[in-house]
Amino acid sequence: MGSGGWSRRRFVGALAGTAAAAALPACDNARAPTAPTSPEASPSTPGTPGDRGRPSGPRPLYLGTYTSAEGGGKGIGLATYDPGTGRVTGAGTLTGVGDPSYLAVHPSGRTLYAVNERDDGAVTAVRLADRKILGSRSTGGAGPCHLSVHPGGRWLLSANYGSGSVAVHPIEASGALGERTDLVTHSSPRPGPGQEGPHAHQFLTSPDGGHVLAVDLGTDTVYTYRLDDKAGTLTEVAQAHTRPGAGPRHLTFHPDGRHAYLANEVDNTVAVCAYAPDSGRLTIGEPQSTGTGPGTNYPAQILVTANGAYAYLANRGHNSLARYAVEADGARLRLLDTVPVGGDFPRQIAFSPDGTLLFAANQKSGTVSVFHVDGSSGELRLAGEPFASPVAVCALPL
Repeated sequence: MGSGGWSRRRFVGALAGTAAAAALPACDNARAPTAPTSPEASPSTPGTPGDRGRPSGPRPLYLGTYTSAEGGGKGIGLATYDPGTGRVTGAGTLTGVGDPSYLAVHPSGRTLYAVNERDDGAVTAVRLADRKILGSRSTGGAGPCHLSVHPGGRWLLSANYGSGSVAVHPIEASGALGERTDLVTHSSPRPGPGQEGPHAHQFLTSPDGGHVLAVDLGTDTVYTYRLDDKAGTLTEVAQAHTRPGAGPRHLTFHPDGRHAYLANEVDNTVAVCAYAPDSGRLTIGEPQSTGTGPGTNYPAQILVTANGAYAYLANRGHNSLARYAVEADGARLRLLDTVPVGGDFPRQIAFSPDGTLLFAANQKSGTVSVFHVDGSSGELRLAGEPFASPVAVCALPL
């Protein structure tokens, strides 16, 4: 399969056909949305709903897509959103970035990073002030589908789904990426039932910053590594195994740093995990319901509010968002309800930095739904009509 070919994981999102939404117009000369300059703007650490003054004026929103898919986008979608109403307004497209299916921002808010989810996988850096592409670096693997910035801002972590490996790249002072410093392939344990090999799906840092964790759907394992902050190399320190065939996809931590929540794509469950910051060891609890009943659902991503009170799960097959109460100081999830997502196949969800809005990227309908998050009850309320964005697979509000 060539560099523009689809990785295996993308067919899950294409079973019902391509998105019908029209592509945003390319506007290479358009002004980019204003980028934040504070580390607090990182979408990986959303604020407690209502805990800070709501920002005034439009805020930037970046949208990931598949450029090689029929009906897909032409690059990274540019938009703004109103932090009060949740209304999204399109602002064109940043072209020149192929298959940017997942996005992340540097803690400084000055640089955007995108995976290039192709057989010859790469990661690309974009300076937000003028939307200048700072270059791309090979991930050393196929189909990179997730990336995150280490909290110190010096390392970019990426997960290669197709080849089941994780990569580390240094981040230069300019925000550009240096040559890869490490690449680790998940060779043990053997692939789980129905899997032909490892499939790294996420690579993130623990809240204390002491370890980095890789979620692998193919081996039913979450790997914990120690990252050498000087050399950018990885040393495996622990493995946590789900039940065979669970297919873990996405992990998110409770604010206390001692619990985490794992979405299992293949067996349609979620699990509460205990985490030991000193050793990096994760202990995976019993599988729980996604609120969708029997049948195929493909749960995608799970988030928890910054105050640790509620968690939300994107259910792709069910086209819903499950709402959980987080109890027992993070050790228990209690399913409260599911809410229609207002689109088809919610691939990814993200909070606005202040936590008052939740964005859902709906791959098959080619839309982004925006919800108001009630700060006391955690209830979700749809904020108007979803925004059209071709093959929407990632929404990154800043």
